[in-house]
Amino acid sequence: MLSCKEKKTEELPFSKSKTLQLKYAEGFTVSENNGVKVITVTKPWPKASKSYKYLVASKETLSKMTFPAGYYDGVITDEIEKIVVTSTTHIPSLELLGEEQKLVGFPGTDYISSKKTRELINNGNVRELGKNEGINTEVLLDINPDVVVGFGIDGVNKTFETIKKANIPVIYHGGWVESTALGKAEWIKFFGVLLNKEKEADSIFSKIEADYLEAKALAKNAKNRPTVLSGAMTKDVWHLPNGDSPEAQFLKDANVNYLWNDSSGNGSLYLSFEAVLDKAKDADIWLSPSYYRSLNQLEEANPLYTKFDAFKNKEIYSFTNTVGETGGNLYYELGAARPDLILKDLIKISHPELLENYQPYFFKKFDN
Repeated sequence: MLSCKEKKTEELPFSKSKTLQLKYAEGFTVSENNGVKVITVTKPWPKASKSYKYLVASKETLSKMTFPAGYYDGVITDEIEKIVVTSTTHIPSLELLGEEQKLVGFPGTDYISSKKTRELINNGNVRELGKNEGINTEVLLDINPDVVVGFGIDGVNKTFETIKKANIPVIYHGGWVESTALGKAEWIKFFGVLLNKEKEADSIFSKIEADYLEAKALAKNAKNRPTVLSGAMTKDVWHLPNGDSPEAQFLKDANVNYLWNDSSGNGSLYLSFEAVLDKAKDADIWLSPSYYRSLNQLEEANPLYTKFDAFKNKEIYSFTNTVGETGGNLYYELGAARPDLILKDLIKISHPELLENYQPYFFKKFDN
């Protein structure tokens, strides 16, 4: 590889490469040969028209390599000392791998809930970078990180293009696009490759997977399957999970009767209030009613919410009240990395007898 010519760059180093084993994640692949790795992000965002290829190797190896300009979408040292990430969902991977001290910048630090990373922020070790759509490039260039881990919603972020022109590599993280809970969690292996901790990442994920599957098996022992309603109104439309979505999969694995389980699609359903009331008026449990934080807020927003039995019986649960010291939501930060905790929460709510000593991590009951 060290002596490869331009036309042979792809053939020589990876003709006999090893491939990272992934069981659930579909949005990236990794090939490796003699310590040189190529990460290919195939699904950086929904309906992406191209894949992104990144070369990862030691500084010494990179200094001896030649390849055409633009051949890779980023060239990254595997001796990362300073990293910038751009989504709170990236924080748990750094912490689980014991690498959070390498974080030097983040856009919107108030959204971070983890006590461990908040301490770094409060001590001035993590710089505020503004907003993800318009990162303060002046501050970022001053930090000069070894890599920026970004994400895209529907295309290339212009700010990232500016950063790349300053010779700071940007790599897209597409974990949020995954269609399964364990697929999202397996993206810890993406960070394992970047931070030279592949074995640790594999071990951590294997434990999360085992805990999830153990909880799923436990839920099958439930004697009853409570009926479940989810979501709430936004203007005149009720948003709730489609039957093929990761949220609905959690409910299937928790062995409950989600009333829209038979719907098809990976996103959200959009229904009228009347349609939801007709089907879910007698539902036993109401989960995640949008951003509302109490029964009082629900009733003030729309008195018709009181018509549901779950409201009358105070059987409404949400993660909206589980927040960090600066208001960031812990579910949005940690949930993708720890689906085992989400599933156990739902089992505790739906089948409390199966997890007698378990305290829900994200979901709390509305008391007023």
